[in-house]
Amino acid sequence: MKQNILNKAANMFLTYGFKSVTMDDIANEIGVSKKTIYQHFKTKTKLVEAATLYMFEFISSGINDICACNKNPIDEIYEIKMFTMLHLKNEKSSPQYQLKKYYPKIFESLKNNQFHVMQDCVTNNLKRGVLEGLYRKTIDIDFISRLYFNNMMTLKDVDIFPRNTFPMSHLMDTFLEYHIRGISTEKGLAKLETILQNQDTLKLNN
Repeated sequence: MKQNILNKAANMFLTYGFKSVTMDDIANEIGVSKKTIYQHFKTKTKLVEAATLYMFEFISSGINDICACNKNPIDEIYEIKMFTMLHLKNEKSSPQYQLKKYYPKIFESLKNNQFHVMQDCVTNNLKRGVLEGLYRKTIDIDFISRLYFNNMMTLKDVDIFPRNTFPMSHLMDTFLEYHIRGISTEKGLAKLETILQNQDTLKLNN
């Protein structure tokens, strides 16, 4: 039952936002009493904390699996983007922004965990890209990896990027192209152009 509550709560938080979803909403969705939920999670804050950790571990595991495949570094970046967009539901409800506003302590803990995972992932991606001749040898890997994380966090700030003007899918595509163009060799740019052309073809077909 506890895992079922966690799964359902995490899905609802991502879909509707951490503030919008109540314990009554979760209980009604599962078909149990609110008392049953409180037997496993004493407060909504405890449930938010557990659901956030659950989502973080799931996404991190998926990213690690993608990185373990040692694909072309630029392909890897786009595959990670597709994976996170799929499972974070395009972040239509801006859950991370709501988490920061209403549950700041949980947000800071999540941000710290995200930084370490992303720092390792991006650093390895940059190093492999340099070795494979896709990224320039002169790039400052530590600087770029930190900048990448900071920029990704900024994309989720709805005050800077309102969702009605900047859909998350558009932000992600634009940022990744910006990032890769800024660090790539001619070989890397050629790979990027191939990916962008394939994306355009898919959009036309859909």
